[in-house]
Amino acid sequence: MKQNSTVKEQSLNPQPSVRPTPPAASEALDGRVLAALHAAGEKKGLDPVVLDLREIASFTDYFVIVSGANERQVQAISDEVYDSLKKAGHPAARVEGYKTAEWILLDYGDFVVHVFEQKARKFYDLERLWRESKRIDLPEEPGSDSAGSLRRES
Repeated sequence: MKQNSTVKEQSLNPQPSVRPTPPAASEALDGRVLAALHAAGEKKGLDPVVLDLREIASFTDYFVIVSGANERQVQAISDEVYDSLKKAGHPAARVEGYKTAEWILLDYGDFVVHVFEQKARKFYDLERLWRESKRIDLPEEPGSDSAGSLRRES
């Protein structure tokens, strides 16, 4: 007798997923993601969000989303993230949107940093677009009442 080798039989009896189950949102984030958040906080980044895309996307694991009040601040935040991670031995694979500074994307492979000007962030609304992702609770830094010097939009 044949083994379960037909496509139909395999679809009726699926094998367990090869991809490991992602850790809970409360588990520690990758150090590079935390370094990116800290760097954004150093330049007074606004309303930081980390989305866990591991269960719904194959191109990256996390989105780090942060805002700046104007184009200069958006560039300063992206410069700080880029320089901090590069000094730590993690250069960005690609940077896009730097000149216009409405939305700067820093691609690190398994995570992507999005630095938005506030109006652009509301317009593109990545949190809504990727609403099926898990939103990660950001750790609070010691001696601070919020996640570092990152500020929540009022």
